[in-house]
Amino acid sequence: MPKVKVPRKSTTVDMTAMCDVAFLLLTFFMLTSNFVAKEPIVVAVPSSISEIKIPERDIATVLIDKEGKVFFGLDAQQDRKEVLDNVGKAYSISFTDKELTEFGKVSMSGVPIEKMKAFLALSAEQRDSKEAAIGIPADSLNNQFKVWMKTARQVNRNLRLAIKSDQGTPYKVIKDVMGTLQDIDENRYNLITSLEQVSTK
Repeated sequence: MPKVKVPRKSTTVDMTAMCDVAFLLLTFFMLTSNFVAKEPIVVAVPSSISEIKIPERDIATVLIDKEGKVFFGLDAQQDRKEVLDNVGKAYSISFTDKELTEFGKVSMSGVPIEKMKAFLALSAEQRDSKEAAIGIPADSLNNQFKVWMKTARQVNRNLRLAIKSDQGTPYKVIKDVMGTLQDIDENRYNLITSLEQVSTK
């Protein structure tokens, strides 16, 4: 009696459906993800157990490095342009449309207002260098940080303030920044920290 021959089936798998799913997932993550804004300096933030998340929009960020340099940034490009224009008027400095557009591309800056024109004339690579990270004056004699913060509040009333400081920053610098904020009635702000592991013992 002859053996029954089992017909051979093709072992190829149609990958069209899997490719479609992969591209859909890739598109989804690209459209829903938030890109981290470039910062002029790297700071090692202190840790805490707080899990409160900072809102994604209408954020004004104050960055303080361990040397005490103060940087200021806004998340909205149009707000940056208006703030620079108004701060320039406060110091009798006028900026061209090109300079305002260039400043709109800078997520965070730390340059005295009198050096801002020279800063905006630099290339993108030169702006990111350590030499360009001078810091905004925030002392009692020349407190430009106060003008920046006050102007930002006038431009956008819904701003939320976040302070990001290095764990090695001198306490006096933090105290001076918070004192400046109190002078202009900015008493609510978030402190950006890294999440500390909570012991389960």
